Amino acid sequence: MRKVFSFTLIFLSVSLFLFAQDAPIRPGITGGAGTDALNAAEEFRLGVHAYNRFAYNEAILSFERALSFRPGEAIILDWLGRAYYRSGFEETAIRQWRAALDIYGRNSGAGMLLASRIETVSNRRFLLPVADDEVRYVEAGRYPGKYQDIVLYRQPSSVLPNSDGSAWVVAYGSNEIVKIDVNGIVRDRKRGPLNGFDRPYDLVRGLDGRLYISEYRGSRVSILDADGNWLSYLGSRGLGKGQFVGPQNLAVDEDGYLYVVDYGNRRISKFDPDGAFILSFAQKSAVFPGMLSPTGIAAGNGKIYAADNAAKAIYMFDPNGSYLGQLSAEGLKSPESIRFLPDERLLVADANRILLIEPDSAIVRELGLAGNEKVRVTGANIDGNGNILAAKFQNGEVAVMSRFDDLASGFFVQIRNVYAERFPVVTVFFTVEDRLRRPITGLDVNNFLLTEGGMDAQEQIFLSPGYRSGGADISLLVERSSVTAGMRGEFSAASRDIRAALQEMGNSKVVSVISAGAQPRREQHEPSLENAVRGTDNSFSPRWRFDQGLRLCATDLLSAAPKRSVVYIGSGEVGELAFEQYSLSELSSYLANNGIVFNAVIIGSGQASASIEYLCTATGGKAAHLYQPQGIGPLIKSVADKPCGLYSFSFTSRLPTDFGRAWLPIEIEVYLMERSGRDSTGYFPPLE
Repeated sequence: MRKVFSFTLIFLSVSLFLFAQDAPIRPGITGGAGTDALNAAEEFRLGVHAYNRFAYNEAILSFERALSFRPGEAIILDWLGRAYYRSGFEETAIRQWRAALDIYGRNSGAGMLLASRIETVSNRRFLLPVADDEVRYVEAGRYPGKYQDIVLYRQPSSVLPNSDGSAWVVAYGSNEIVKIDVNGIVRDRKRGPLNGFDRPYDLVRGLDGRLYISEYRGSRVSILDADGNWLSYLGSRGLGKGQFVGPQNLAVDEDGYLYVVDYGNRRISKFDPDGAFILSFAQKSAVFPGMLSPTGIAAGNGKIYAADNAAKAIYMFDPNGSYLGQLSAEGLKSPESIRFLPDERLLVADANRILLIEPDSAIVRELGLAGNEKVRVTGANIDGNGNILAAKFQNGEVAVMSRFDDLASGFFVQIRNVYAERFPVVTVFFTVEDRLRRPITGLDVNNFLLTEGGMDAQEQIFLSPGYRSGGADISLLVERSSVTAGMRGEFSAASRDIRAALQEMGNSKVVSVISAGAQPRREQHEPSLENAVRGTDNSFSPRWRFDQGLRLCATDLLSAAPKRSVVYIGSGEVGELAFEQYSLSELSSYLANNGIVFNAVIIGSGQASASIEYLCTATGGKAAHLYQPQGIGPLIKSVADKPCGLYSFSFTSRLPTDFGRAWLPIEIEVYLMERSGRDSTGYFPPLE
């Protein structure tokens, strides 16, 4: 007995010594080996476990208790800040991080990493939208058309980004389209039907996902499926209706109509989504001088914008081809491609310049230069990571242009949680974003370095990234106000449309239905989603709680699929008690910091309030009326198309566990062209 007791004392003494000396296997809580230190370590361990299973409130309580035993411990303050950040309380999180930084010291490794996190989170909370800043784009990399003596593609004329971060590049000179990933690696190439493409020039995507590609020398448009496989032709060579002579640039409007710039005939032809010819316009008339050298075209917001590089002008038409006037954008040199951006502005390739033009005011801003004055950019577009991809026709390459501030700040990498229940096999989940919270997609195993305890993690497996997720999980927030009490029929209709959209998407489901009444509660939504959404007469109240309902909705999605959304169904007005417990900014941060999109389905005759619009904008969602012409199906399906910067690795740990009480440090580093970022954390294995 005495030997066992002595051995126990020796083991405990050694453990406490390692604890006090901040050994690598310990969480870094220092300052003695007494009861307070032991209690702090245990609460810290419990807090980390709670954090990794998304129980952020529980984690906060554990970290607060740990601080009560060991006030001023940097690592506890750091993790307390992480838990507050995930809970949406960014102000409180920053206070904890700043306190931890004072203790770490700015020159320490942990201090420099924490200082970068504080700066990123603080700045983006006050940044103006991207559209309104004056940041310039600079070349951060390129997709070369030639590698050593190997020709990858020739004379790129246009670029079409994909949702996974890759892009289709139209190779005019080599008669093909090539799919290039974010690292510049060619992943696929398509050459059309048996007889091949004949000088392909521009490529656009229809609303149904099909692709349209113009063939300049072939005088036709090829229709491809979403993967680039050839389906059929549209049009033929000639001067008649629906015929072309050298078709070049293309555009698709918000209703799915295709517009083709017929360069040889100096006109624009319009086709319906099925390829049937409708009309031609932009020829010389009593009110319009006619196109001299038609090039770029864009369609959106009920207008058609067409460029003429000989006239150095951009003209405006309505969808019926009626001339509306000239967009008085001054200083154009040789406008080529035009792309209509989601924020209703025009991205224009003008000689070697990339321009941003406000259609309403005609204000022109130069975003950046894609080379010297001899460079000709024939096509430019913005990819899923916010970069401008510029096709440099004569140089035989695509320039990747990034915001200068993004290059300086690097990536914002956050280890979201560590799953160690199958230890020694461990799975680490992390997100990669830019400084404005936009997810970085398209990365693969070559972009990451994962280490454990300062050494390469063993038996690493790169798991399927979030951007490849084909489905989505949603949680429904149903307004139970006095206003919506008489709209139960519309609730039923909304539920049916949502169910139908999810079935079409595949691999998608409703996680929960929250009745936002006076006391929000979860509804039983299986087997009848309609009954759950429709509610009962006594579930409606003038004192309904939007904030509590939304919080409950979002919490249900924390462990859901990588792509997830809260879908609010209601009148659009959030009520007098909307933000009694949680503020609007706290709610939006809770959603955004956990990768949850907020979408709104408006029933009745109301409009989305400013609060609803704010939540949509802050999280990348939208508001739509239930009975809009296209229905709410596209809104629901859009969740699966959202960019996602969630990544994960599994590995086999080789570190000693101390029976589940050892602190096992890990770090992830991310590299892409000229940008990088990293995050470090640690975890506890299960108790033995």
